[in-house]
Amino acid sequence: MAAKFDLNDDTVVVIVGSGAGGGTLGTQLALKGINTVILEAGKRHEIEDFVNDEWASFAQLAWTDMRTTSGSWRVARDFPNLPAWIVKAVGGSTVHWAGASLRFQPHEFKAATTYGRIKGTNLADWPISSDEMAPWYAMAEDRMGVTRTNGIPGLPGNNNYKVLEAGAKKVGYKEVSTGRMAINSQARDDRGACQQIGFCFQGCKSGAKWSTLYAEIPKGEATGKLEVRPESHVVRIEHDKSGKVTGVVYHDAAGTIRRQKARLVCVAGNSIESPRLLLNSESSKFPDGLANSSGQVGKNYMRHMTGSVYGVFDRPVKMWRGTTMAGIVQDEAGNDPKRGFVGGYELETLSLGLPFMAAFLDPGAWGREFATALDAYANMAGMWIVGEDMPQEKNGVTLDPKAKDKYGMPVARVHFDDHPNDVAMRNHAYSRGRAIYEAVGATRTFPTTPYPSTHNLGTNRMSAKPSDGVVNKWGQSHDIKNLFVSDGSQFTTGGAENPTLTIVALALRQANYIAEQLGQKTI
Repeated sequence: MAAKFDLNDDTVVVIVGSGAGGGTLGTQLALKGINTVILEAGKRHEIEDFVNDEWASFAQLAWTDMRTTSGSWRVARDFPNLPAWIVKAVGGSTVHWAGASLRFQPHEFKAATTYGRIKGTNLADWPISSDEMAPWYAMAEDRMGVTRTNGIPGLPGNNNYKVLEAGAKKVGYKEVSTGRMAINSQARDDRGACQQIGFCFQGCKSGAKWSTLYAEIPKGEATGKLEVRPESHVVRIEHDKSGKVTGVVYHDAAGTIRRQKARLVCVAGNSIESPRLLLNSESSKFPDGLANSSGQVGKNYMRHMTGSVYGVFDRPVKMWRGTTMAGIVQDEAGNDPKRGFVGGYELETLSLGLPFMAAFLDPGAWGREFATALDAYANMAGMWIVGEDMPQEKNGVTLDPKAKDKYGMPVARVHFDDHPNDVAMRNHAYSRGRAIYEAVGATRTFPTTPYPSTHNLGTNRMSAKPSDGVVNKWGQSHDIKNLFVSDGSQFTTGGAENPTLTIVALALRQANYIAEQLGQKTI
């Protein structure tokens, strides 16, 4: 039975956000016997509420609150108020994610050491290593039921995968499979196997895909130690005279202002909302926002080097059938500067439905080239490119000087410029993606530009020295001992891999640390 805690109970841990970081952390703390409250800005939609329709699902789940953008990235022109496609609901973006679950490579934790000084970047090494993360990765893979780990078979390949695999092998790639996916290939953890419905981004109607909404949070609630409050939008974190965090102020579903006291606060609102909350929590003691003595809150925003490539064939592919992203080529994921850039990238199957394909192909376009592309939709195969982008101090989240949300708080302004390394990597990936499809007879190939990112990283990064970042190796603020960051904003660098597995592994590790520190009464 889910708990219900008093607003004045200052013994609870308060977590802001219920996604991969917050939902996992809240559940794990509850399992360890710690009273925990998760405040989630969005509604709670259960599996039966999901809609297998792209636009209707987007309207139901997406975070469409006002934001503003600047910078040379294409998103600022095409989607100026939607810099990120994330979920505003219990479960966060684990409702919308595709399920790809890959570990960082060892060198990616030591990017500054590995890549050296690169002009225009703010590269730093993570204060943790792959060896230190290995047991937490193993725990996360078991918890999430990641295929090709723990004896779990891989998912079957759909037509989109078969085209990718055949082309990749023809051009000489070897590391090609349906990937490591947190989607059940066989019944596990009281959830059935993937039914190949194809609407992975719209919330998994079968529950085969891991999400904190139904795979984690109910287990936490069953302990009687976890309360999840939907439609609870946190606007400020409060502190006492000594600077110690004392609780949060939030608006409930009716818009009423509430104040939840806390023993400690963990921020897990994604890499745009988390720094925004810290910056909006400024005070006379912390005039530049909480945890910001380094000036690094909101800086070093990364969104991964992304793009997509589609191939048109003379026969139907029907790429929309089956698991969306169960297909990966990993041969380009390593670091090989001879290619003209540092870091690497993955090529992963992708299928957008016809409505989103039309929106993302070339927003606002029409004419023969656009129309003939859509005419060939049934004969298309698609892949997504995801690679390591470079942290740059100028890229980041600030408070918009004019725009306010419905609660009167300044909205996030997201600035992003590609680094030359990102551009070189993207162009290389486009050429390799086209080569894969041309090798198996594509009559036409076309790359599409990056669309609003789901992989928002950095902005509250981990650092060994307080002057270089926002949190230490445990995600604990350098400045305030009882303030933590528990989402992808703590990433020091982005790696080439989809980030969710690492976010979950860090949350499990952080829960262990918080439990130890609370037991020792050090926080």
